[in-house]
Amino acid sequence: MQPLINAGFELVFPTPGAAPNEAQLIAAVPSCIGWLAGVEKVTPAVIAAADALRVISRNGTGVDNLPMSVIETRGIAVARAEGANAQGVAELALTLALAGLRDVVPTNVGMKHGDWPRRIGREMAGARVGVVGLGAIGALFAQFCLALGAQVQGFDPFAPANRIANHAFVRTELPGALEGADVVSLHAPMPTDGQPLIGADLLALLAPGAVLVNTARAGLVAPQALIAALNAGRLGTYATDVFETEPPEPSPLLSHPRVILTSHIGGFTTASVERATSMAVANLLNILHAHAD
Repeated sequence: MQPLINAGFELVFPTPGAAPNEAQLIAAVPSCIGWLAGVEKVTPAVIAAADALRVISRNGTGVDNLPMSVIETRGIAVARAEGANAQGVAELALTLALAGLRDVVPTNVGMKHGDWPRRIGREMAGARVGVVGLGAIGALFAQFCLALGAQVQGFDPFAPANRIANHAFVRTELPGALEGADVVSLHAPMPTDGQPLIGADLLALLAPGAVLVNTARAGLVAPQALIAALNAGRLGTYATDVFETEPPEPSPLLSHPRVILTSHIGGFTTASVERATSMAVANLLNILHAHAD
C-alpha cells in the first residue's frame, strides 16, 4: 500500500482481515475515488453508494464478483492484475491432478481410519490431459503436464494459435479436449448465458476413472451430472478449489468421498499475493493519475 500513501492518498479499510459484507461496503465507499478490490461480493447498491468512484482495481483477474453492467453504465474503469496468480493456480491444479491420479486423499483418509487402502494409481507420463482454457493459467498448467510426459489436448476459442509449441500438444474443439482424457483441468470463464460448460454428455467422453480439476469457476460443471458420473465410476475424482458461495454450504457433491476440496487457495501464495497486490496498486495509481491529468 505504500505507493498509494506516497502519492498522497488516504486509505480506508472497511474490515481489516475479513471480507466486508454489503452494509460494511456501503458505509465505506462514499467519497472513495479508487477501490482495490478482492473477492468480496459487490452489489449494485454498493456501486450506487460509491458516488465518487473512478476505478476498481482487482488484485486478481476475475470480475465475477462485480456488477459489470452497472459499473460500465457509470463509466467506472476496471483494471485487472492479469497473470499475477498464474503460477500459484497452475501449481495447485497440477497438485490436485496428481493427487487424483494417485488417489492420495482417499488413501490418507483410509489409513487414518486404521485401514491399508492400496488402489492402483496412474502416472502423468503418458496420460492424456485435456485443458479447457489456454490463458495464462491454463497454458502454464499444460506446460507442466507436457514437461512430465503427458499428451495434452487444449481448447480455447480465443487464445493465439501458437500459444503452446510442443509436438505433444494438440489444439482442438471442446469435445476433442475431453475425448479419452485421463485428466481434465478447467481454466475458463463462465459462458455468457450462465449455464454450465460441462454436462453429462461431455463427462461421458472422459476416460473411465478420469480426474476432473476445477480451479476456475464452480458453475462450469453441472453438479448433478458430476454426482452421477462419480457414482457410476465414469469419473474417478473431482477436485475443486472454487465454489458458488464461500465458504460453501454442505451438499451431496462436496461430501462425496471421491471429491477433493481446497478453500480457494489457488492464488493464495506469498509470491502470488505480492505480485497481484503490487500490480493492482500500480494499475490503480496509473488510472487515478490519468484522471488527474
